[in-house]
Amino acid sequence: MSDSSWIAVDAMGGDEGLSVMLAGVARARRRFEGMKFLLVGDEAAIRDGLKNHPNLSSNAEIVHAPDIVGSSETAGRALRRAKTTSMGIAIDCVKQGRAGAAVSSGNTGALMAMAKLALRTMPGIDRPALAALLPSLGANDAVMLDLGANTECDARNLMQFAVMGAAYARTMLDLESPRVALLNIGSEDQKGTEEIRDAAQGLRAATHLPLRFTGFIEGNQLSRGDVDVIVCDGFSGNIALKTAEGTARFVADLLKRAFTSSVRSKIGFLISRPATELLRDHLDPNNHNGAVFLGLNGLVVKSHGGANELGVATAIGAAAKMVQADLARRIATDLGNFEKQTS
Repeated sequence: MSDSSWIAVDAMGGDEGLSVMLAGVARARRRFEGMKFLLVGDEAAIRDGLKNHPNLSSNAEIVHAPDIVGSSETAGRALRRAKTTSMGIAIDCVKQGRAGAAVSSGNTGALMAMAKLALRTMPGIDRPALAALLPSLGANDAVMLDLGANTECDARNLMQFAVMGAAYARTMLDLESPRVALLNIGSEDQKGTEEIRDAAQGLRAATHLPLRFTGFIEGNQLSRGDVDVIVCDGFSGNIALKTAEGTARFVADLLKRAFTSSVRSKIGFLISRPATELLRDHLDPNNHNGAVFLGLNGLVVKSHGGANELGVATAIGAAAKMVQADLARRIATDLGNFEKQTS
């Protein structure tokens, strides 16, 4: 059993460096009482960085790691160095039961490979999936998976993703029976690949699960709030995610350009500033940061490489909530019930 009061943080991962990671941890400590942190990385550098966060020292321990995983390093090379890198040692803290979850802003491919090798997949799971929260017009964010861990998936993979995604939505969004849909090129039953159609048939047949399968959803409906969990293969999911992020940045840049184009538009900005600030906060990826690899015997959360202090704290907070809700046990229970209905 993992110690649920501790989160292992890869302090050396991410584009912004150690200072932002420590600032994010310090912010998370203030938001989540009782959480403690294993700060994994160069001991001397971390100890020096903690001078800027004196209140964090009493809630943190340093775990020395002599090496780091490079942002462009291949997964194979990273695996060979797992025992000496901050990323690999953070994951090992989960494996050894020293921490309830690991958080890293480092190389996604390396993190996935290390996590899968160290923690292994749950019984019956063929492939883990990368899941994250997306902003929507609904009362809650929406869960989307897979976001890049698996470029090709069969019907069984998609059905397992649906079950795991629903358990994640119940934990993170406090939903009793999440609405689940498969991403497709149309809403009609005959649309899509054979794998997607077979997955839909299997989910419709599994009626005794804590989820509501609503059918198919198209790409232009992802943010409408009509569903709580969006299921797809990692190839489609990663493209959809990057497109949504790019569109959000485009809208924000377009508004900025429009509001600075003339004196009249600048006055209009001042009048509408409360609304534009709300829009900016809603679209800010740092407010939705923290993707998790579902289907492993342990929790590993991927923070965006370019996350700022707020983003790092958000990812750590997501990890803490998953640990406290015992997400892994929920997933194992739901998958067991699903297998009984489909066997």
